[in-house]
Amino acid sequence: MTDTTSAARPGFLAATKRYLEPAPLAALFLGISSGFPYAMIGATLSTRLAQDGIDKKSVTTFSLVFLAYNFKFLWAWIVEGVRLPLIGRLGQRVSWMLLAGALVIAAVVNLALVDPQADIMATAIAAILVGVAGATYDIVIDAYRIEQLEPRQLGVGAGMSQYGWRIGSAAAGALALVLAARTGWAFAYIACSMFALPAMVVALAMGEPPRHREVSERKSLSSLGRAVIGPFVEFFQRSGAWLVLLFILVHKIGDTLANLTLRLLFNDLGYSNDEIAIYDVGVGFWALLLGIFVGGVLYARLGLKRSVLLSLILMGVSNFSFALLAAAGHSNLGMAGAIGFENFASGVGGVCVVAYFSALCDLRFTATQYALISAAASVVGRILTGNPEYGAGAMIEAVGYVNFYLLTTVLALPGIILFWLMMRAGLIDRSIGTAGTETKMDAG
Repeated sequence: MTDTTSAARPGFLAATKRYLEPAPLAALFLGISSGFPYAMIGATLSTRLAQDGIDKKSVTTFSLVFLAYNFKFLWAWIVEGVRLPLIGRLGQRVSWMLLAGALVIAAVVNLALVDPQADIMATAIAAILVGVAGATYDIVIDAYRIEQLEPRQLGVGAGMSQYGWRIGSAAAGALALVLAARTGWAFAYIACSMFALPAMVVALAMGEPPRHREVSERKSLSSLGRAVIGPFVEFFQRSGAWLVLLFILVHKIGDTLANLTLRLLFNDLGYSNDEIAIYDVGVGFWALLLGIFVGGVLYARLGLKRSVLLSLILMGVSNFSFALLAAAGHSNLGMAGAIGFENFASGVGGVCVVAYFSALCDLRFTATQYALISAAASVVGRILTGNPEYGAGAMIEAVGYVNFYLLTTVLALPGIILFWLMMRAGLIDRSIGTAGTETKMDAG
């Protein structure tokens, strides 16, 4: 049984040097802009709503806003196949990067100007707009990253993208908390909207990615139709495609449930904004950076399959640490330990799993296929979190935090077992697309 990355596994120093190549460095800045909208409608918004006295069920219902990310594949074909007027001459990826970035800035400023206590519905609509704009930005950013990287760089590129994502998410989240405590939430959100700029600058500086392929000439309805259905037809014609999709759907259920409810746990345990900023954002950030670095090295040294399996196990076990924290109560040391381990595991998984998902894409349909893959990766967990009747908030109120986080640990098992079975059957190698095999010279 061969491994997709086993052809030439570099030594430790060679693996680390790849982080300094131009394409992985570009992925860092792309990740910064990709991560910050998530913080604006995720943990930061949860904290804002909780501090405004909004009940738990309503707060967790706001996690449904993230469904925009899960359904982004429905309009990814527009990004893939529609040429923008005027700025389209800059290139398909560059022009859409500029438009999507501008939309994100406008949506975040709009969310800054609403008052949850005065009009919760207006807040929900504003959050949805940020979700849609952020999801569209993600479509472009992911396609640009994959097409900019060589197959050998997918691991370190995913690592740098995760570095950037966490920098953008953590920095925007911490900045929002600090500014909100001193100047109010409106100014905090407006200031954070500037995190959309790095990806736009990268696109302008580096131009169209060298592995980008045009879907078609776009001169007829039939060619546009191929841009819509082509990505799905190509993917599901592969051997074991439905099993691959099942793995994508189930592998992150427990992790998603746990992560989207952490701020509720911290709030109920009595942590202050400063403590959250120090331990959740601060300690977690550095632990994640370590995990991402280790993930990149593991991917290069162990190969795709073994590194992904190891990361799945680590991410599953990390949820158990929050059950321990919930049982221990307010403890700064306990919070630092739980957050540190979870972020380290997420860093390793963010590199290895994202590299696998990137390699699944066909270069003709990068934007649409990766949008489908990344959307499917967390849709089940987000639906379970956001449902007001049987979702995460209702489960926490029914069984308590300890049992809830134990459940999220158990829910990691199906993904681990399925990936192991796919390894044994040889489906991992057969599922790889041209993004995982074709170089820039081949694309040219």
